[in-house]
Amino acid sequence: MRRPPIRHLDLAGSPEAMGDAHGRAHAAEIRRYTRERVELVAEGLWSGGPLERGAVLELAAACLPAHEAFSPRLHAEMVAMASAAGITPAEAVVVGGFTDFVDTVRAATSGPHPASVTEDDCTAFVVPDARAGGAGMVGQTWDMHDTATGHVVLARLRPDAGPDALVFTTVGCLGQIGMNSVGVCVGINNLTGNDGRFGVMWPTVIREMLAQATAAEALDALLRADLAGAHSYLILDAEGRGYNVEAMPSARPVQALAADPLVHTNHVTYPAALPFEGERDGELMANSRRRLELATAMLADAGHAVDPERLMEVTREPTAICRRPDATYRVESSGAVIMRPRTGDFWACWGQPAENVYEHFSLAPAAAQRN
Repeated sequence: MRRPPIRHLDLAGSPEAMGDAHGRAHAAEIRRYTRERVELVAEGLWSGGPLERGAVLELAAACLPAHEAFSPRLHAEMVAMASAAGITPAEAVVVGGFTDFVDTVRAATSGPHPASVTEDDCTAFVVPDARAGGAGMVGQTWDMHDTATGHVVLARLRPDAGPDALVFTTVGCLGQIGMNSVGVCVGINNLTGNDGRFGVMWPTVIREMLAQATAAEALDALLRADLAGAHSYLILDAEGRGYNVEAMPSARPVQALAADPLVHTNHVTYPAALPFEGERDGELMANSRRRLELATAMLADAGHAVDPERLMEVTREPTAICRRPDATYRVESSGAVIMRPRTGDFWACWGQPAENVYEHFSLAPAAAQRN
């Protein structure tokens, strides 16, 4: 589906002011999206068995203390957003952190891991400076249940304290993929964890990482988080330092960026994380492995520098990487992002990359001060 230009949301001020502005700007849409997400959990197709709506929200409320302990500032922003949108803080946990929250629900209820789990199928990559003309990049598709696509927005954050940031996200969610004005980028893939807990959902972790000044500081923020569920986090800063972390609540193996691009999809690759991976449908696992192979091959030609256009081509690869929904797995590429922290360049696409254009945004003035 051809999408119009990505919707913009400009948030400035204190955490409470930013949350209030987010909630007021999209109040009706946030309420609608929240209902959809709570219903998906309650139906049990993603979470191991049916639950009453009240039980879903009780589990979500049990995660709130971990959010406040991890980042009082971001907890205040989330609560302010919820209040302005007319949802509860527990509902904000679900609408923002859905793919971590279903890990928590399965663990809390001892529910089976259903074959129908199709959480998301992002393909992400970090390209080192040496392979990108001296300015490394992070890029990825953002793939999700197709009901999420219409809720995509790009937020420009201008907090009273800390760096500005550009954040690709959905309404009601603090942030999903982003780059800050001092050149720290964070991308993600979902992983399927069997060790979920009453912890911090991944959007809060992303935002805390984007409040840091270096990749090493962002990594430290991730490692200290009491995670609710499993994601892979890809990190790069303006000095070319980068990491990939398969971050499960119970294990967080770290791979440092070296001479070759790092590519990650939706299955565990490090032995330390493998015991904590939940069972995945065989077809989806095969797709994840295929996407990993394809993206790796498309970035493997060491004789040529990788440019943003090449990364856009990767996201548009039609046989596996650019996902289209079908009757069995209603997963599609809801958007894509390319970030170059050394120059402050940020390209974002709303909807399937193969059918939509990338728009260019910039945090260059602040990023350039680091060079």
